[in-house]
Amino acid sequence: MSGLPLVDRVGHLLQESRGQRVLHLGCTNWPYTAESLADGSLLHLRLAAAAAELWGLDADQKGLDILAGRGIERLLCADLEHLERVTPPAAFDLILAGEVIEHLSNPGLFLTGIRRFMTSETRLILTTVNAYCGMRTMTYALRGRGGRVEPVHPDHVAYYSYSTIRHLVERHDLVVRDFRFYDLGPEHRPQNRFYKNWINDLCVAISPQLADGLIVECALP
Repeated sequence: MSGLPLVDRVGHLLQESRGQRVLHLGCTNWPYTAESLADGSLLHLRLAAAAAELWGLDADQKGLDILAGRGIERLLCADLEHLERVTPPAAFDLILAGEVIEHLSNPGLFLTGIRRFMTSETRLILTTVNAYCGMRTMTYALRGRGGRVEPVHPDHVAYYSYSTIRHLVERHDLVVRDFRFYDLGPEHRPQNRFYKNWINDLCVAISPQLADGLIVECALP
């Protein structure tokens, strides 16, 4: 485990998207679409500068309308747990599902449905928070008020680890081709209290598998 690569999440996704035909799931970052557009941090815009062709898919029509109002094209409104209702618009080289699987009530439905968008050449990259993140564990231990105050996004319903996410994707007839941990990036580090960054850096120095999140690259068998 300690030998698995530790990368910057956004930098890795941009590198993997370069020159590719990309489908970006969860493209709006709703409800923070307008704020992300205003400060230039919206990942979909950064992917557009790297990819040869970029499509965005999200369930949040309001966020899609905001993007469309900024002149962004090739947008699809769809529920990730009901992708059987959507006809894939193209054959994609790369499908990105960044920080979405932990929001889903039925991730197996998503993994089954996304296969319709894949060919034997398509790569599916999932990113998600790490169940064993040292920073969140220590913050919870020190400031959790007996367990009632948890450092978790209010819309998250699951945590995943190296083993559990591998088992999940393999149960749904996908194979894991690459696995990495991602460290705190510019989307989180500047907003954190200094002690959280200090705890994170200490934990990662001791053991990279205590990093902020996971990056899993999957493909059809």
